[in-house]
Amino acid sequence: MPTPTPPRALLVALLVAAASAAQAQTPVSYPLPSEADKRQLAVVLADTLYIQQHYNKFEYQIPMRDGVKLYTIVYAPKDADKVKYPIMLNRTPYAVGPYGPGKYKKNLGPSSTMLHEGYIFAYQDVRGRYMSEGQFVDVRPAKTSYQSKTDTDEGTDTYDTIEWLLKKGPKNNGRVGQWGISYPGYYTAAGLLSRHPALKASSPQAPIADWFWDDFHHNGAFFLPHAFNFLASFGLPRPQPTPTGNPAFQHGTPDGYDFFMRMGPLKNADARYYKGQVAFWNDLTQHPNYDEFWQARNLRPHLKNLNKNTAVLTVGGFNDAEDLFGALKIYETIEKQNPGQRNGLVMGPWVHGGWARGTGEMVGNVAYGESPSLYYQKEIEAPFFKSYLKDGKPAATPEATIFEGGTNRWRTFATWPPKEAQERTLFFQANGKIGFEQAAAGPEFDQYLSDPAHPVPFTEATATGMTREYMTDDQRFASRRPDVLTYQTDVLTDDLTLAGPIEALLQVATTGTDADWVVKIIDVYPDNTPNNPSLNPAVKLGGYQQMVRSEVMRGRFRNSFSKPEAFVPGQVTAVPFTVQDLCHTFRKGHRLMVQVQSSWFPLVDRNPQTFVPNIFEANEKDFQAATHRLYHSPQHASQLKVRVL
Repeated sequence: MPTPTPPRALLVALLVAAASAAQAQTPVSYPLPSEADKRQLAVVLADTLYIQQHYNKFEYQIPMRDGVKLYTIVYAPKDADKVKYPIMLNRTPYAVGPYGPGKYKKNLGPSSTMLHEGYIFAYQDVRGRYMSEGQFVDVRPAKTSYQSKTDTDEGTDTYDTIEWLLKKGPKNNGRVGQWGISYPGYYTAAGLLSRHPALKASSPQAPIADWFWDDFHHNGAFFLPHAFNFLASFGLPRPQPTPTGNPAFQHGTPDGYDFFMRMGPLKNADARYYKGQVAFWNDLTQHPNYDEFWQARNLRPHLKNLNKNTAVLTVGGFNDAEDLFGALKIYETIEKQNPGQRNGLVMGPWVHGGWARGTGEMVGNVAYGESPSLYYQKEIEAPFFKSYLKDGKPAATPEATIFEGGTNRWRTFATWPPKEAQERTLFFQANGKIGFEQAAAGPEFDQYLSDPAHPVPFTEATATGMTREYMTDDQRFASRRPDVLTYQTDVLTDDLTLAGPIEALLQVATTGTDADWVVKIIDVYPDNTPNNPSLNPAVKLGGYQQMVRSEVMRGRFRNSFSKPEAFVPGQVTAVPFTVQDLCHTFRKGHRLMVQVQSSWFPLVDRNPQTFVPNIFEANEKDFQAATHRLYHSPQHASQLKVRVL
């Protein structure tokens, strides 16, 4: 979530900048345009002209059942009077502009392929955003019952929009598809609650499933720059319909680590910067636990008894720093609660929304082969919508189409996680080892001093936000810190493929009364790995420690996310949590590494390590250094349950 997917025009700017830098022989830290990038650039430029030549634009104010009108812009092929096209609906809080006659989008639909196949593309500002009337509510709770005919939620707004477009919009074939990425992905998933009979195909992409786990929280830990930066702009009030958005927050420095350290405890954010203007920040601070406020914003319980004639294809990226949880859980929930529903999953190597922009060949310093994004657009997404909206028959889409990192290949499975994957246990061991054998004789634990005054950075990059590339960053900078524990296998003699979620069980003790626990799964390259000529020459791939999955657990929530508990100093305590899914092969000659640490700044806010009722209200004096122990004895065996293909 919440950042909108940049238009394809952004790709043009990036490619031009990269090409200019290359011509000037200026070192750059991002990959130079590949041949696939250049081909995509040509497509972008051609599509912009194609839209103006082949589409008519209409702007409507569509009334909802309570009288509120939602601003909707529709692009219809110029021959729509002769050929009946299906409708593709995108509902967004990020503006459907450009507004006004004669002003056209530079791209339409999910992809260039679908643009040229011919659809009616409808874009709607959701209630209370930009040019739509009404009051906006972040992740507006779905209703379990409707007390009157004018009760509304995102399900009813979707229903009323579809109904109006079918009857009063451009002529159409009576079939509707919906798609959206990030926050629009949430509106797509919530649109399933409309249960409209004409909604034949729905593709929630990087959707929010439950906002206590998506985006701003991970197992109760607060993702600070992501929330702070987003709400500083998006969270400001909109008193009346407007075609313009709020300006981005100005940090006054490019160094986010320094900015958030100087900000101090979270309570200072409103006092120094928000000044009471950001209502949702106040909601965050007043609801630190998984209480009724957050439970009402959990979409999953509502995703049942869906229209059986609506096919669903959920899409996500394994390198999505924002809504990996949402994609996996929306698919999982529909699968469990709607037996027989045509329900599929696609997981690629992408960052947030990466399947819709660029070629997807690189994430940070890691290459994933030729054009995984274009493959998805042409071979999976376009055929899915064409089958249900144009051909009127089921798509030949596998249940799960999954990209396997390490080998850089697409795989298909009858279920996700794959039933054929065997559960095995990786045990932490003494002397920095980890393996499938129980710990032998040796020290019972490793320990480190975790100091909130000197937290472990989450990246070597200088940035004010949550860099999307951090999920593939080289972790050598972290493994060299004394407050990061590092464990690794011997050099692998065979390929090792992990597929599905990882269940962590840490046996820990602390001299404090609260602590965070970060687990990072890392692929260590052989020392003789050649460099990638497309990268900055300073990037050395020999010995590269590629993070392939990571997760944080706020220890106070180890037994309940609704009722936090302090640690008893010095007492060995079990901390179980789920590390989200991956599909990655650790190749022969590589090593599998696991790092454990207790700060990850500023990606995650600092845990005071002194138990306080609400960390958002913690004072400076509450932040105390503490010594943490990770046990790996037979009696207290810290471990990771993995699924091996």
